[in-house]
Amino acid sequence: MSELEFTIEDKKMEVEPYVCSAQPFELGAVVMTQGVKMLLSDNIGANLRIYLMRHQNGDWGNMPIEDKIANDEATKIGARIMSGYQICNQRIWIITEGDRSVTTVLFPFEY
Repeated sequence: MSELEFTIEDKKMEVEPYVCSAQPFELGAVVMTQGVKMLLSDNIGANLRIYLMRHQNGDWGNMPIEDKIANDEATKIGARIMSGYQICNQRIWIITEGDRSVTTVLFPFEY
């Protein structure tokens, strides 16, 4: 296979850019783990509300494209939604349950 053919094959395998198709959803009761609560109390300028708004509006943060697509679909069918963000140099996850009764903010190691 020539270099040109390899390049053409690579082009065929490129994926379409991700475009969010999430629908609005309710967060339910918002709860956080003790670890996240301590992080926020130790960093007065940290504002969790911004990340909750991003999550609720379909900005899934630092998640693989496959997870973003799954989240978009989850907003339409009532499945669990999960996003990930960096806050105060720590990774957090925000998870909204499928029944939309509760949204939990936690560190990945607390899962």
